[in-house]
Amino acid sequence: MSEFDQVRPLRWRHNCLELLDQRLLPEQEHWLVCRDVADVAEAIRDMVVRGAPAIGVTAAYGVALAAQELAETGPVTAERLVEPLTLMAQARPTAVNLGWAIKRMRSCLEAGATTPERMLQEAESIHREDIAANRRMGELGAALLDPGSRVLTHCNTGSLATAGFGTALGVIRTGCSQQRITDIYAGETRPWLQGARLTAWELAQDGLPVTLVADGATALLMASGLVDWVIVGADRIAANGDVANKIGTYGLALHARAHGVRFMVVAPSSTVDMALSEGGEIPIEHRAGEELLSMGGRRIAAAGATAWNPVFDVTPARLIDALVTERGVLYQPDTAALKTLFGAGVPDDD
Repeated sequence: MSEFDQVRPLRWRHNCLELLDQRLLPEQEHWLVCRDVADVAEAIRDMVVRGAPAIGVTAAYGVALAAQELAETGPVTAERLVEPLTLMAQARPTAVNLGWAIKRMRSCLEAGATTPERMLQEAESIHREDIAANRRMGELGAALLDPGSRVLTHCNTGSLATAGFGTALGVIRTGCSQQRITDIYAGETRPWLQGARLTAWELAQDGLPVTLVADGATALLMASGLVDWVIVGADRIAANGDVANKIGTYGLALHARAHGVRFMVVAPSSTVDMALSEGGEIPIEHRAGEELLSMGGRRIAAAGATAWNPVFDVTPARLIDALVTERGVLYQPDTAALKTLFGAGVPDDD
């Protein structure tokens, strides 16, 4: 399926982490070089890199960079890593993969991996495992699609949001490779326009056609009988199957249920947070109102207007037809089903 897998959002070169600056796409492909953990934390916070899995992989490399820096002045210890790890953990609060990756890197250190080289190896393992998980989810999710399916996706869940291949977009890539999908619709995704800028760009890179729709037009799209599946990603999944994802996902799920359209969530097991019993416990990030009031650095709202700018919303499990992870598919996910699949071994982000 290499023909539909042309994009990578990050790379390790010359003992530095390089990130494809997603703020500049599709107009410009620029790689930002992160030389220390402060650079990584800033890149995560400022959305140079975004998408829960990609944030987790980036954070792992950030720990490797911190280990390199510490090794220049003394031993690499958990105590000395507390400050850089805290800096990264505070960059984006909703995506559980950030805390998951940091915790895994810390556990690696506590298990005796006290050299920068060993910390880098662990980050590279996380990187490879994410791509492998995405390919597995692509196969599992695509198997749910009937030939001739028409799909709608939201935000960006592809290679740019992961280490590569993608979650929901990975299912779509696999579905196209297997000739199960005839039409791909992408919501524009205000205010950062990840659908219009990133998803459309990714699909174009792979030679796959995509039709953009305004966020406010998706209900009519479904009512017109043009969508069979809504396929989205997740930034955090609670133990009962409630899903936090890009703002607007909840509305899509409501519209899908009203119009008989099936709703699929695709996310790696690292996104599942069994420490949270339900979606109301998921911290929801709010960003500056200026993101809504302006576009491309130019104010578009009337003078005096203010903005309410939550980045995520929570979709109740009752609206989800299928939850796809690399461990398997859960239909109508609930607490019992998630406990069976994730009862042990899914870390929280403390």
